[in-house]
Amino acid sequence: MNKIGLTMGDPAGIGPEVICKSLQDMTAEERAGVIVIGDRLFMERARDMIGADFQFVSEREVPSGDVPLVQVDAPNAESIRPGEIQPDAGEAACRCVKKAVDMALAGEIDVVCTASLHKTALREAGYNLSGHAGLLKLFTGVKKNFAVLAGPKLSVIHVSTHISLADAVRYCTTETVLETIRIANQHVLTTGVAEPRIGVAGINPHCGENGHYGTEDDTQVIPAIEAARAEGINVTGPIPGDIVFEQAIEGRFDIVVAQYHDQGHIPAKLIGGHDCVNITAGLPILRTSVDHGTAFDIAWKGGLARPGNMKAAIAMARRMKPVK
Repeated sequence: MNKIGLTMGDPAGIGPEVICKSLQDMTAEERAGVIVIGDRLFMERARDMIGADFQFVSEREVPSGDVPLVQVDAPNAESIRPGEIQPDAGEAACRCVKKAVDMALAGEIDVVCTASLHKTALREAGYNLSGHAGLLKLFTGVKKNFAVLAGPKLSVIHVSTHISLADAVRYCTTETVLETIRIANQHVLTTGVAEPRIGVAGINPHCGENGHYGTEDDTQVIPAIEAARAEGINVTGPIPGDIVFEQAIEGRFDIVVAQYHDQGHIPAKLIGGHDCVNITAGLPILRTSVDHGTAFDIAWKGGLARPGNMKAAIAMARRMKPVK
């Protein structure tokens, strides 16, 4: 069984609550496979708020059914207010991610599974980074990572994410598409699929319709696909964006390469719903995450947050294995 490190996320948000609700619904054996990485103050508050029956204990001595916790101090913890953007909360979330990455790199945990943080709180804490993706690049030393959205019926990886649509078209080069196909293949292998099947979405309507609606698919996407095939990767495309996702849902592909943020996020979230999990590929560690935000509007209001997405992220973390 994988040892999974669950990071607390922003303590002003719903992270501690959805973690505690997920833990409450686990068996004693399942709890033995997780370690919570966070500030005991907030984790115990969340546990007590939902009336859970387990204890957070030292990771050295864990009675059956209780949960090991690695203490990561939140700065000025008693002053952090529920449901508000605060630099101390952003710093707390950052410290949890740093500790989890260090543990994963040291082999102390197998997979990092993160609760949500708030990008503005992170920036106010002094980190001008794009949320978890930026922190994971910083702490692992990689130059680039890739966003995967994975659900029971559809998994999508993105050539680009948080850039404008105009920039995304320019970013869609043969090199970036080929790199994404390679990472897609590697990611699917970590989920236990021996021979990944990859579909590549076209960037233009009808994949450009022989140049009538743009030439990028012919000049940039097709050469990347041909190069990937030459490397032995089972990849098909480009396929129009209004077709390829349906084909994946029907079982033709294990993952779809989307060319830009909304092309992949919309179908993945629409089809996956609360079971859609955020995965970061291209790292030297394995990482899953919830696919929602901090939900400040319902945080710490008597247990309103639903844990389904955290449970899905943990379930995915249990499946994943590193590929040597």
